Amino acid sequence: MKIAVIEDEAEIRAELEKLLKRYGYDVFCVEDFTKTIEDMERENPNLILLDIHLPYKDGFCICREIREKMTNPIIMLTSQNSDLEEVMSLQAGADDFVGKPYNPQVLLAHIEAVLKRSGAGMDSNRTSYKNVTLDSGRGVLEYNGTRAELTKNEIRILNLLMKKPGEIVSREEIMEELWQDGQFVDENTLNVNIMRLRKKLTEMGLEDFLETKRGMGYRI
Repeated sequence: MKIAVIEDEAEIRAELEKLLKRYGYDVFCVEDFTKTIEDMERENPNLILLDIHLPYKDGFCICREIREKMTNPIIMLTSQNSDLEEVMSLQAGADDFVGKPYNPQVLLAHIEAVLKRSGAGMDSNRTSYKNVTLDSGRGVLEYNGTRAELTKNEIRILNLLMKKPGEIVSREEIMEELWQDGQFVDENTLNVNIMRLRKKLTEMGLEDFLETKRGMGYRI
């Protein structure tokens, strides 16, 4: 499970990173607060810890911007006993809030609960990016209330790409992914699968989600 920490106080950020890693989480810490949204889209964390008082834009604004593009769970770090901040956090789209200064065990309990509610903590078959969710276990792709059923090969292709958002994945790497069951897949088979997948994405309103990089491969 990857957790993103959006906290501008270096000491608190370091303590959070140390705590989360001790409990087995992969941690990404934002340090350039002018590129927070881009970082979240690239890292695609399972959960985001978001402080309210940040430089450039406050946590409420960032939460709303993340919600426009992603469904990843967000826990806001609010001032202790601030009912207003708690209400504003939920209105901005946060899934939960924890008051600062927080008890580490209480924070960990909130993280586990939110991950469990979202399904991320117990269902590794679900991958989300830019408000697009792939449930490889059910073979379903969801976006803004629409859904499409995918074939086994389409699932494998999209799952590989969504695990590497923003990166170019070569045709060779995709074909290796499709060989998992030992069945040979040639270049033409890959072309057909990509074409069918792109057609389904277009029908869902995702015309530009899958990008072809000529001579290199594909990326989302």
